[in-house]
Amino acid sequence: MALVQCEELTIAYEGQVVVRDLSFQIHPGDYLCIVGENGSGKSTLVKSLLGLKAPLKGRIVLGDGLKQKEIGYLPQQTDVQKDFPASVQEVVLSGRLNSRGMKPFYTSRDREQAKAMMGLLGIEGLNRSCFRDLSGGQKQRVLLARALCATKKMLLLDEPVTGLDPLVTAEFYQLIKEVNQRSGIAVVMVSHDIESAVRDASHILHLQETALFYGKAEEYRESLVGRMFLERTKAPGEMAGGSQEPAGNAEITGGGMPAYTETSEKRGTDFD
Repeated sequence: MALVQCEELTIAYEGQVVVRDLSFQIHPGDYLCIVGENGSGKSTLVKSLLGLKAPLKGRIVLGDGLKQKEIGYLPQQTDVQKDFPASVQEVVLSGRLNSRGMKPFYTSRDREQAKAMMGLLGIEGLNRSCFRDLSGGQKQRVLLARALCATKKMLLLDEPVTGLDPLVTAEFYQLIKEVNQRSGIAVVMVSHDIESAVRDASHILHLQETALFYGKAEEYRESLVGRMFLERTKAPGEMAGGSQEPAGNAEITGGGMPAYTETSEKRGTDFD
């Protein structure tokens, strides 16, 4: 049974269509990376998955008991978030707000969940620290713990490593992968780091208004769309597999991405 099934979605941003006729599924345990050029509709799609932006056409069907308010969300960081004057424990606990209902106070179960998530991410020793005094990597761990407090089934991450140094970025990617593998929580991540996406994800959705590719990550690497995009994001002269091109042929010439959809995998569309 799919957690999320998107059927022929068309979504607009500020009156302009940025996603058109998009269909794909997210299953329990999936690690789906959404990649593509700037302005290709990635973050707008995330907002629709969260129920913050209604599609112009098509529908998003949630299955396996998933509710939109139970999706853990780690957005792109803003200056307001970075300087938020609260303790780490308070920030993590706030992930339980949607599950609290009409109760005016956090329950012991809420506090136990927050403590467990801080322990999982190795930040339990920071529980009394002020969030704004933390390093960039520590802040992202805190916000990830907050997102995990909100869900048992699916995480949405919108470019979570923006502004982090390479070492912290690598550690954070490894953390996401471990959370996905150990907990079985589905992960959906918008990323510009195509190499890490192909390495860690189980599935790739490549957007350019519609889906240029949707399927398994290893098949994306071998696809025409994947090979072209991987080549373009490499340093000059470096091939996607890490080898060097012959001298005098370091750049790829030609137009933009292919204007067709390449889908490697077909899954059932019926909910049980």
